[in-house]
Amino acid sequence: MFSFFKKKKEEENLEKKELSQEQFDEDQTHANPVDIKVEEISEKVEIEKKKEEDQKGFFSRALEKTFATIKTVVPQKQEKISFDDIQELLIEADMEYEIIEKAMDGLPAEITRKQLRHRLVMLFEHAPEVDLSNLPKPFVRLIIGVNGAGKTTTIAKLANISKKEGKSVILGAGDTFRAAAIEQLSTWAAKLDVPIIKTKQGHDASAVAYDTISAAIARNMDNVIIDTAGRLQTQTNLNNELKKIVKVCSKAMPDAPHQKLMILDGTQGNTAIAQAKAFNEMVGIDGIIVTKLDGTAKGGALFSISNQLELPIFYVGIGEKQDDLIKFSPDEFVDSLLDEIYTPENN
Repeated sequence: MFSFFKKKKEEENLEKKELSQEQFDEDQTHANPVDIKVEEISEKVEIEKKKEEDQKGFFSRALEKTFATIKTVVPQKQEKISFDDIQELLIEADMEYEIIEKAMDGLPAEITRKQLRHRLVMLFEHAPEVDLSNLPKPFVRLIIGVNGAGKTTTIAKLANISKKEGKSVILGAGDTFRAAAIEQLSTWAAKLDVPIIKTKQGHDASAVAYDTISAAIARNMDNVIIDTAGRLQTQTNLNNELKKIVKVCSKAMPDAPHQKLMILDGTQGNTAIAQAKAFNEMVGIDGIIVTKLDGTAKGGALFSISNQLELPIFYVGIGEKQDDLIKFSPDEFVDSLLDEIYTPENN
């Protein structure tokens, strides 16, 4: 008798389970669109959150040498740090003294994370906002910088970013002053599988710029990145050539180049600022990319670069690989620095 009732109970439970599954399937079929939308938004928020965490991780990796220098001044994390210690660690990180005074003016003898964070982020806020919506097609970038700053490698990294964003890109080997520059960019173009317009060493660089833009228009491409000869601000002939390239770009396409980016070597610290100032006066620079940040203890120079030039820092280079270029975020950069010297309680 007991086994009969047990078997009956099991059959009833099985029926309920099947009915529950049917109801679940029915509910899913007629799920509320609002609930689905909320789930999609939540997923997007999680993805963005992960991106932010990855970005902070990149900055931490890039600033390892800067962190090591900071640790010589503040060996252990603290809730409050003395005015003198903050001043010393910013000097060690290669921030100019004039900028340090500006950042610390009026701060108390013992400084909290919140107080210092606000002042350091403020040093970047004068840079103009850059609207990258509704970009012209093709969007033309002209890359400027001295030899050894990592200009050609950075062009490859920018092209890689374009491809990852699903945009077509073409390169222009406008550094016709050095044969090695044309070869190096051609090698990167082949590796990334992107087209390149080039000529022989010594040929007219402005003609390369014109042909590259014309090719991009004919092929309906999204982005154009044009290299220029590595030059110092004292090289008159090369600088006249740069002015000519800018002028010829506008003939190939109205308002081109749409962005003139200056590549600065992060290992040079504040010595690179004079170069950027000269080029800014010459052709007008729209933004900065700082390279080799992983190879220097001079991370504090970014404050000086942005503040003195009154230009935005768009990207920072943290290595030699094609993915080692990250968008610069003042908030995440400052947070990465402060995470090394303040205890979590003051976050």
